[in-house]
Amino acid sequence: MPDTSLTRNQTLLIGKRVNNIYMLDLCNIASSITCLLSKNDDSWLWHRRLSHIHMHHLNKLLSKNLVEGLLALKFEKNRICDACQRGKQTKAVFKNKNFVSTSRPLEMLHMDLFGPSRTMSLGGNYYGLVVIDDFSRFTWTLFIASKNHAFTAFNHLARVLENENSCHITSIKSDHGGEFENERFEYFCNKHGIKHNFSAPRTPQQNGVVERKNRSLEELARTLLNDSKLSKYFWQMLLIQHAMF
Repeated sequence: MPDTSLTRNQTLLIGKRVNNIYMLDLCNIASSITCLLSKNDDSWLWHRRLSHIHMHHLNKLLSKNLVEGLLALKFEKNRICDACQRGKQTKAVFKNKNFVSTSRPLEMLHMDLFGPSRTMSLGGNYYGLVVIDDFSRFTWTLFIASKNHAFTAFNHLARVLENENSCHITSIKSDHGGEFENERFEYFCNKHGIKHNFSAPRTPQQNGVVERKNRSLEELARTLLNDSKLSKYFWQMLLIQHAMF
């Protein structure tokens, strides 16, 4: 309710200008206008004391009496904490795509490179080029000695796949790695009418189909090596024999 004791054109506060700053004497302010001053909220004070814990968790702590001296308050998020907004911000979640956007094999191929492995394989390789068909999710893993051999391996695979399936590759998708974004790949795509899609920099989620397969293959190799107690340079042989497509 408004204070009826105050009338229009009445002076409420008098401040003195000191070095371009107006100073107020808060000790002599009348009690009728103390509403102009911001009051500390004890619930948000406890929020800061407990490392900016969520208000929902504060209510749980209070209900189970887990913190000594915690006041019996109603903790609710009735405003925004600037420190929490700056310190707890995260990237938006990439939602999974629940449908297949392609209608035939080789319409889109996902590609990525994993490695280098700390141990050279028996075949002298350190890297694995993983290619996944978006329609069938069939996977091809090509082992190469260095990143420079990525185009040669893909070029051979592309010719074999097109002959086997009697259809052409429409598009490929990869990151901006130097093994994919180069003159040879660009010339190959322009010559055969293939659209090369790149994921955004520092956003592996956009190429998540093959990124997840890379993790599965690496975990598979480590698990089989640990189970069979073989030397680490057998990792390529185990992947060839036991990889699940």
